[in-house]
Amino acid sequence: MTQEEGLNALADCRDRIDDLDRRILELLNARTRIVEQIGRIKHGLNMPIYEPRREDEVFENVTTNNTGPLTPDGVKRVFERIIDEMRNVQRLRMLNGKEGK
Repeated sequence: MTQEEGLNALADCRDRIDDLDRRILELLNARTRIVEQIGRIKHGLNMPIYEPRREDEVFENVTTNNTGPLTPDGVKRVFERIIDEMRNVQRLRMLNGKEGK
């Protein structure tokens, strides 16, 4: 492979990554909208935001359905961060009294 071919291949890979990042962002925002709904429901039922059993179910779901190459531990770490951010969304909505549509 020539230097030019290598640089073109690298640029192509980066373009594909950028596209995937936008798709991931779209899915994360869709997930966040659902989390906002869950927060409103929990608030109405006087339920806590943090539910460790549900988090365990999420981790089980994503690690069981993982086909790799990301390791199960890697998947769990990614989803730990996602869940942490989603809890922050619920907490902020409840503290600010915002309904989030």
